[in-house]
Amino acid sequence: MANEIIVGLDIGTTKIACFVGMRGENGKVKILGFGKTESIGVEHGVVRGITQTAESITKAVNEAADQANVDIDEVWVGIAGQHIKSNPSHGSIMIPPDHTLIEQEDVERLIAEQYNIQLPPGEEIIHVFPQQYIVDREPLSRDIPPVGVAGKSLEADFHMVTANVQNLQYIKYAVEHAGLKIKGVVLEPIASAKAVLDDSDRDAGVAMVDIGGGTTDIAVFHDGIIRHTSVLPLAGNAITNDIREGCNILKKQAESLKVKFGSCLVQAVSENDVISIPGIRSQAPREIYVKTLAGIIHARAKMIMEQVDYEIKLSGYHKKLIAGVVLTGGGAQLKNIKELCELMTTTDTRIGIPNEHLDPESVSYADLAHPMYATGIGLVLYGLEKTENPHQETEEEDVQDNGRIDIFADMNAETTVEAESKPEEKSKEKKGKGRGFDKILGSFLDNMFKETIDE
Repeated sequence: MANEIIVGLDIGTTKIACFVGMRGENGKVKILGFGKTESIGVEHGVVRGITQTAESITKAVNEAADQANVDIDEVWVGIAGQHIKSNPSHGSIMIPPDHTLIEQEDVERLIAEQYNIQLPPGEEIIHVFPQQYIVDREPLSRDIPPVGVAGKSLEADFHMVTANVQNLQYIKYAVEHAGLKIKGVVLEPIASAKAVLDDSDRDAGVAMVDIGGGTTDIAVFHDGIIRHTSVLPLAGNAITNDIREGCNILKKQAESLKVKFGSCLVQAVSENDVISIPGIRSQAPREIYVKTLAGIIHARAKMIMEQVDYEIKLSGYHKKLIAGVVLTGGGAQLKNIKELCELMTTTDTRIGIPNEHLDPESVSYADLAHPMYATGIGLVLYGLEKTENPHQETEEEDVQDNGRIDIFADMNAETTVEAESKPEEKSKEKKGKGRGFDKILGSFLDNMFKETIDE
């Protein structure tokens, strides 16, 4: 559709950002309005405080709407969090006797059946990605789509992404409490990949790693198809908290130290450089060696990269990533993070900036061409592609639009009622007035601070 306006809403742990965009004359996404505010009520990518998050959403959306001079009533929302899971699936159907060749409706029926498979209680499918089609037990090459092939049976391997129903509902409550409707829910690494990767990256094989505030999101592509997704509950905030605890300073001071003086490699900083931090009220300034700061950052960043390397190897494509690893998100700006990633994954690494698909005529173009905005810009790109080609099947996207746009429509009613009670009560009061990480983190912090004291 010509001049279709899409709104992407990135509900992150540290920030909530709203992007209003359309397709530019050069085919790139032109951002018409942009708004950003501090995220309150979100932990590790999951909405906890409904009303607080709604207030943050309202501020960001109003700022973007005023700048773009448009009314905003529906948004494409990104989703992340440790509750996100990915699993393989296999499906098969028989082709009707009256179909001489496999038709598009046959493919859609096969994919639609994947949404009906039995899941553990409280989980909902948000994406289904076809991996390979099989006709009459003969696998098709990637260059041959199933539509138009003669056959009596159609099978396919799928990569499914599921999310916790309650966490999905909390996103819905927050967005609706802000006076908006959800047009679609998109896994955040899928959106980020839209902004920082191109077709050649996906074809060659690439691992996109989005290091945000509360989560690190991973998406592995090969032969143009998404092969693996994962969300880790460790990211930039964990590094900030380590600095705060290790140096006994305020969180804002820790964040500032990380951004201005931090490094992921201890050997890359000077032995004798010292940072002076103003004391609180009448307290004397506190001095911190840059090398000590780098040691704290390195310990946590190394842990994150170890988990990234594990997930890449778990995908089975770690030896096929010709395009290497692409780091994006706010954490990708941390000094020497690229070098650390290369050391930990033994794979070529680059920083992904969302300027390749961004129209230079976008508002605040220089500011938006930053890794931290990859998800938001990617949400606009995703929404544009879905709107312009609503029935087009692609190898790397959720190809069933029917029923997926309103992802909340078919949720279990009993679960929904239980999830609704507290958020609705909070809203009325307002109007009237994974992975064993706990043990790893505990031992890590104990060892890190012992080492710091010994040094």
